[in-house]
Amino acid sequence: MRTRPLGRTGIQVSAYTLGTMMFGPYGNPDPDDCVRIVHRALDGGINVIDTADVYGGDGEAEKIVGKALRGRRDDVVLATKFNGPMGSDPNRRGNSRRWIVSAVEGSLRRLGVDHIDLYQAHHPEPGTDVEETLGALTDLLRAGKIRAIGHSNLPASDIVEAQWVAEQRGLARFRSEQPHYSILNRGIEREILPVCERYGLGVLVWSPLAMGLLAGRLRKGSAETASAGRLHWARRHMTDERKLDAVEALARIAEQAGLSLPHLALAFVTAHPAVTSAIIGPRTPDQLDDLLAGADTLLDDDLLDRIDEIVPPGTDVGPVDVAYVPPALAQPELRRRTTETRAAHRQSPP
Repeated sequence: MRTRPLGRTGIQVSAYTLGTMMFGPYGNPDPDDCVRIVHRALDGGINVIDTADVYGGDGEAEKIVGKALRGRRDDVVLATKFNGPMGSDPNRRGNSRRWIVSAVEGSLRRLGVDHIDLYQAHHPEPGTDVEETLGALTDLLRAGKIRAIGHSNLPASDIVEAQWVAEQRGLARFRSEQPHYSILNRGIEREILPVCERYGLGVLVWSPLAMGLLAGRLRKGSAETASAGRLHWARRHMTDERKLDAVEALARIAEQAGLSLPHLALAFVTAHPAVTSAIIGPRTPDQLDDLLAGADTLLDDDLLDRIDEIVPPGTDVGPVDVAYVPPALAQPELRRRTTETRAAHRQSPP
């Protein structure tokens, strides 16, 4: 499998990353089967494993990954994430120093390793000063517990701010970003990917198969429907008629090109020069084998132009329910004056 530099870290990573969100009771509940997936991925040329403390509930995915890496740790670029809730205590989550220094110890313990290659903030935390987060991560880097730091789902303005704060305060810089990217959701092409290129960030994209819409099984008029879990977390995304119509058009051009739809989708995201690696999240060994079979697929300009006609560059066919939404869009009170303020404004003299 092709490898690429992870930004300017000097670390070489495979074009595909093995994602582990499906490991555990919410995906594949058989730990031994999940271990087999890890081993087959490594044997197939993947050298990056991405997990998170919240995957599988109570760190289950990290525990499975730790079991799978016994005797093979040195062959793997190991990435995990912090931020999500790890209990009911409001301080057992987020991007504060208090939580980060505790969260990393939990991840190290579950993974059974003495260091993490890429430690990532899973989501933005508008209420926490980025200097607080970077200060804690810088200390962990100096202590040797992590090798590089990254973030996930950050808006372009937050990426720029984090780089500026690191420079001004003499702190470690974020080295990677993990955004959502697929043919159906190309919004990051407008600002996020260009900003990542400007600052030399590696980019690991999640859900390149659009949470299964581009896996080739969920088609208009077919009897197969999305899983209950996907319908619970991403109902708008999974049932959006515009997306389903786009999938049908993409399936036609994939068939004409002699490709499967998932191979087309993965080749598309890895064709972007700013994308370092595409995170694949197979639930079974067979799903992994099918995805690995398309690892050498390259799309010519004509095929990429035809994709652009279906979903224009820089556009999203529709929203993704689980994607990060900035507070100003999620909370009406942040974009509306209160009734009292509006009334006072009308009554004030010119």
